[in-house]
Amino acid sequence: MIMKYFYTTLCILLCFTSCSSVKKSTSSILSGNYDTAINTSIQKLRKNPTKKNRESHILLLEEAFAKAVQRDSDRITYLQKEANPTSIEEIYQLYKTLNRRQESIKPLLPLRLQEQARDAVFEIKNYDNDLITSKRKLTDLLYNQVVTDLAAANAKVDYRRVHNDLEYLDDLTPNHKDVRQLLEEAHFKGTDYIEVALYNDSDILLPRRLQDDLLDFSTYDLNDFWKVYHSTAQQGITYDYVMDVSLREINISPERFREREVQKEKSIKDGTEYLTDEDGDYVLDEDGEKIEVDKMITVRCTYYEVLQTKAVNIIGQVRYTSQSTNQVIESFPLASEFVFEHYFATYDGDKRALDNDLLRYTRNREVPFPSNEQMVYDVGEDLKQRLKSIIVNSNL
Repeated sequence: MIMKYFYTTLCILLCFTSCSSVKKSTSSILSGNYDTAINTSIQKLRKNPTKKNRESHILLLEEAFAKAVQRDSDRITYLQKEANPTSIEEIYQLYKTLNRRQESIKPLLPLRLQEQARDAVFEIKNYDNDLITSKRKLTDLLYNQVVTDLAAANAKVDYRRVHNDLEYLDDLTPNHKDVRQLLEEAHFKGTDYIEVALYNDSDILLPRRLQDDLLDFSTYDLNDFWKVYHSTAQQGITYDYVMDVSLREINISPERFREREVQKEKSIKDGTEYLTDEDGDYVLDEDGEKIEVDKMITVRCTYYEVLQTKAVNIIGQVRYTSQSTNQVIESFPLASEFVFEHYFATYDGDKRALDNDLLRYTRNREVPFPSNEQMVYDVGEDLKQRLKSIIVNSNL
């Protein structure tokens, strides 16, 4: 009985869903959203080509397709009569839509209407020549426009806009004339070039390898198409900005040992023994056997821990200066820190009294402190990340 109710409910839901999709497609046609109706009907026919409302979806598809084709064809005819060069792109896109629409229907054909004893009618045309002609006209129009715009450009934003148009043109017709060379020209002229200078005004010598790492911008994983950073000025490039990275202080702490002593006590199992009562007699179980229990003992240990520490911090500033005005346009504080820590420990007594988090340090031994140069180098990775954050968040 329950299963019968379940299947009945399922059938009602499926019927409701099917009717709902038919109503949705009908509504889309009435409101002029023909392609929405087409896509809905195609989806339903692909999912279940034998379902009850199949013919309803076929009729809706037939009607929506005819009306969509008529609308787009009328629009093309009007634009061609108007003969406005700016309409070429719209004509090309309309032909693409016409072709794409019928290609989505082709795999379903033929669609048989059993009740009307006929196949649904879809007027399939070959738009190849129309596509080629309109694409060629659009390519020529766009090319002439970008060449004119590139010649007239005089600001970075102009060159970037032309570059976007050239990318569209290159996607439309790859390798057309000298478009690739024009892309490179627009990119070069639209890019902000930034020269980087690193100054160490502290009393600590900066390791050469750290200096090289800080100035190696290929390792920063910067993803900005319109910004290029150079640590060494290159010929043929006029730099728009200078980024000064000034390290004012490099502070290194003394080598320190911090000691602590901890008394530990713990009750642990140390074998087993027989349970006795208050009189010293063995306690027996229901089978007359002696009851065996864990033998617990108290162990004690004195734990001596030593922490080796040494720290370095760098304080500086990053400034962006405009080359055209020689004015500082942005300034950011720069700070970074690295702390060396090493624990080692010894103990006196029974080590079983120590918890695992303490016991692990007893396996360590005292190690040499890193040199000042190594400490400064170790802070470099964090310094690079902070410098990258400044670059990414800059408003250039």
